[in-house]
Amino acid sequence: MRTTVCFTGKNIYYLKGGGHFWVPLNWTLGLRALGCNVMWLEPIDPKTPVVEIRKLTRLLKDRLEPYGLGDSVALCSITTEPLDPAATEECLDIDAACELSTLLVNLRYDLPAKQVRRFRRSALLDIDPGLMQMWVSVGRYSPAQHDLYFTIGETVGTLNARFPSCGVEWHYTPPPVYLPQWTPVEAAPTASYTTVAHWWGEEIQFNGVPINTEKRESFLHYVDLPSRVAPTLELALTMGDAEDDERKFWGDYGWRVQDSHQVTATPEEYRTYVQQSRGEFSCAKPSCMQLENAWISDRTICYLASGKPAIVQHTGPSRYLPDCEGLFRFHNIDEAARMIALVESDYDRQCRAARSLAETYFDAEKVVGRVLERAL
Repeated sequence: MRTTVCFTGKNIYYLKGGGHFWVPLNWTLGLRALGCNVMWLEPIDPKTPVVEIRKLTRLLKDRLEPYGLGDSVALCSITTEPLDPAATEECLDIDAACELSTLLVNLRYDLPAKQVRRFRRSALLDIDPGLMQMWVSVGRYSPAQHDLYFTIGETVGTLNARFPSCGVEWHYTPPPVYLPQWTPVEAAPTASYTTVAHWWGEEIQFNGVPINTEKRESFLHYVDLPSRVAPTLELALTMGDAEDDERKFWGDYGWRVQDSHQVTATPEEYRTYVQQSRGEFSCAKPSCMQLENAWISDRTICYLASGKPAIVQHTGPSRYLPDCEGLFRFHNIDEAARMIALVESDYDRQCRAARSLAETYFDAEKVVGRVLERAL
């Protein structure tokens, strides 16, 4: 009998964000490659009108259809209040998901305990290392008890952590990328170094220290970088009402700015945008450096798998991440400029090194296989 895994998608309200889909997509495609049946569980606010839920469900299924997951969607309530049965007529409901599933892999920290307990086995997946534990500490989330707890942050639950473990044992896993969907693509010589980012954030008081989650704040320390490097640097951003001001501000410093909803709205557009880039240049949220979570982005590993060198901000000591081969991790603007020049001086070799890193450390079949083995 094949193992059936229910994976919380966390995407139905973010249908304009193609990058959002690749987090659960890389996991679920890895699970299927290992022979598992997969159910894509989307938690829904029961106050959402039924007609709106049906509309969102159809759009979600259309997004997932190219990957063989269109008929695998299930819905559940994100609160203790049940969904209107009419809302789930075009997909599975929580009863079917629980009955069919061997394991729940949950990345919704607020999924009610009542829902989690219905599954035979459950694993919480932390994709916001450091922040997630901080959110729990300040009372933003109170995750249900799970059988196992996984995190993509290397320092979570260790003596090196600058944040609490929340009283559970954390098992580290790298984030996965499904390599057959992310193949190396040669970029045009004039292609830009790019990244895709949510631009705005917040400041949270944690043990008397302000923790900043606004990525824009980090980029401000590198605002002059385009004038110091040869390649073009491009940002695909969600800017909201400040779009005109942001385009002008960053454009005046030589950054090329795109609307991420225009260029990466679907999973396919997101993949094309990454694969047509020369590489990635990106800063991390200030919180990553403040908390030293040794985080690497699910976005960055898609660049690596596509044979694109990545120059990203250093988020803490790593047991395996390199700082100067395929993946470069900088501490300041001088290092960032020097690393871009190093990549450009031997670009083809750095492209091969990037793909090799993805194959060695982030291959979804290997990563997901280890998680599945431990969870079951």
